[in-house]
Amino acid sequence: MRPIAVLYENEAWMQPLFGALDATGAPYERVFVNARSFDPAAPAPDWSLAVNKVSPSSYLRGHAPSVAFARQFLPYLEERGVPLVNGPAAFRLETSKALQLLLLHRLGIPAPRTHLANDPGRLAEAPAGLRFPVIVKPNVGGSGALMRRFDDAAALAAAAAELDLGPDGTGLVQEYLEPADGAIVRVEFLDGEYLYAIRITNDREQDFNLCPADICQVPSPDAFDNCVVDAPAKKALRIEAFDAPGAMIDAVLRIAREGGLDVGGVEYLVSAADGLPYVYDVNALSNFVTDAPAVVGFDPHARFAEYLVRRAVTGSLVR
Repeated sequence: MRPIAVLYENEAWMQPLFGALDATGAPYERVFVNARSFDPAAPAPDWSLAVNKVSPSSYLRGHAPSVAFARQFLPYLEERGVPLVNGPAAFRLETSKALQLLLLHRLGIPAPRTHLANDPGRLAEAPAGLRFPVIVKPNVGGSGALMRRFDDAAALAAAAAELDLGPDGTGLVQEYLEPADGAIVRVEFLDGEYLYAIRITNDREQDFNLCPADICQVPSPDAFDNCVVDAPAKKALRIEAFDAPGAMIDAVLRIAREGGLDVGGVEYLVSAADGLPYVYDVNALSNFVTDAPAVVGFDPHARFAEYLVRRAVTGSLVR
């Protein structure tokens, strides 16, 4: 069997997956994409499968070249016939909240009302028709980083010129929806099937830093060197298994299918204002939940690794 390539930019986040792949005994190659080169005219590397684990928040760790490189490298691999997990279509969706909103609109899945602006000075004009409070966040983001809440138009206008809109210079101004129970739900999927759901409850003063990844939930302070938000915010989370309603599971699987996502998670909340669910984030980079066997009853990293090996073997037989 030819090796499985794992494309990544954050060593710490990948340790659970690398460990799960080690347990399978399958050959794999660690491909750190923040320092790579390739010849577009050359044959593809001799990989049985390539797994994209590059995060949109790479630029917040000094790894901005990773996203740009992956945007070129994934289509090259696709053209050369290398089977991909979360390939170009998934990565386009992962790195654009605007495209996520377009997909949700096309599928008829409710999302918070949003305006986009590519100039910080014009952000204050964008919320015309939106209800305050609003959230401003970069189009290319991750883990709630760089997000700001504004309770009125005057506060937004005063801060707009100084807001960081992220690497593509585009920001979203979005209605803030208060969760009915102070919690959000994350539904994880793999290979077109429901994997599990978790309910994440947070201090109401920290509305946005809701990443449940293993590296963000361990007690060691060194682990937070790879986190895009402050460690205390991460430690405040309460995470528990949740039985997601069938309608929301169906919606999540539609998003995965239409978005070209092989694995990932979709987050939604139930609004206190009208009691309806709203999807607000589509995540193709799933690091899964802390201490998953205790929380959801199994190890999703092991299932993911087994899935990758099956895909690699199938791809090898086809070629």
